Amino acid sequence: MKQCPIDFFDPEVQHLAASAGCRLYRMQNDTGEGLISEYPILSGIDLFYNDFHMKDGQNQNKRPMPDTIEINHCREGRFECEFQNGDYQYIGAGDLSIHRLSHTTRQTRFPLAHYHGISITIDLPRAQQTLSSLEAIMGDLDIHLEAIAERFCREESCYVLRSNREVAHIFSELYAAPPERMAHYLKAKVLELLMLLNDLPQESFSEKRRFFSRSQVTAVRAIHDAMIQDLSHHYTLAELSRQFGIAQTSMKLCFKAVYGSSIYQYMKTYRMQTARVLLQDTSRSVTEIAATLGYDNPSKFSEAFKKEYGISPTLFRNSPSELDVS
Repeated sequence: MKQCPIDFFDPEVQHLAASAGCRLYRMQNDTGEGLISEYPILSGIDLFYNDFHMKDGQNQNKRPMPDTIEINHCREGRFECEFQNGDYQYIGAGDLSIHRLSHTTRQTRFPLAHYHGISITIDLPRAQQTLSSLEAIMGDLDIHLEAIAERFCREESCYVLRSNREVAHIFSELYAAPPERMAHYLKAKVLELLMLLNDLPQESFSEKRRFFSRSQVTAVRAIHDAMIQDLSHHYTLAELSRQFGIAQTSMKLCFKAVYGSSIYQYMKTYRMQTARVLLQDTSRSVTEIAATLGYDNPSKFSEAFKKEYGISPTLFRNSPSELDVS
């Protein structure tokens, strides 16, 4: 079967090489670099390994493709997709998203400045024809792609699956696929995934994930930048809501979608990560660092640092190799 990969990439995406059934692409801009390894699996089905260390991506979906679905699995980081109509969608570590490529993508971003995952694109008519040809040889595969699309992508929505053991197992093996068996191994694992999605009971997948408006995302980014700019100030949710003109409920939901955790947890982790840098790279006293990070009492700062890392700030400064990073 002749395999013609779907054309997803902007001209600015550099094609580096093609060998052993793999095409390698590079994306570069002033925020970093991304590498994409593309494997044509079967006619109408392509798999992409995505490794990004950048904040702003490029438009990977140049035009609407309503007859194509995309399955995304996030291994690490977070992925943000902005559509031409101003809607935003997010997936994070452990998420599996399924959606039709019905909307023109305006921009892709990686809020945590890194992203590692797998994308599988399926041209529904071509792929179903391919599966029919395989069934003539192998017997019934019981994979109905249009039915999968209807279950997960009704009303052009995006569904996200979490914590499904079978899905996690399949993708763990996809990430660990041996290079010498890659071409044949990926075919088997993708067919296994499609069989699973075809039979997955309704209760196994989560609620439809909401889209966020541009105004909500803009407000949340401004909130993030304000909080990390002055770590000595502890903002209340009411204060942030009032100052940036966004309802508290929308603010909390949108912030967690963009940055992967609640405002409180994100800032707690950010303060502790900043503390590590200040302790290791500056000569400031523990008292000065505590004040910089918004702790009135150095002992409370020391207690929080030890709770986070299992070691006191003073001991870490003297012996950073003792830090418990497990």
